[in-house]
Amino acid sequence: MSDINCIKHLRNNKGLSISEIQRTMGINWRTAKKYADEDQLPKQKSFKKKGMMYEEKWGVIVSDWLFEDLKLRKKLRRTKKQIFEELKKMV
Repeated sequence: MSDINCIKHLRNNKGLSISEIQRTMGINWRTAKKYADEDQLPKQKSFKKKGMMYEEKWGVIVSDWLFEDLKLRKKLRRTKKQIFEELKKMV
């Protein structure tokens, strides 16, 4: 995103040509033209996490446990098996 904003700044505020922007930024001419002359910015994609851990309530619980365990010494942290056993008790 910062490169796109820089291209737009060079074109609109500095008045540089597409070829000068291309040489300055070290990018393809078509890319420079695409971002310099278009009004729309590309949207960032947001990925939704999938799977049992995120579709149900388990993901939040496990991430909280792991965050709590970070404060403990390594030997005292929960193992995968211990997490699984605690989740089974909750069901």
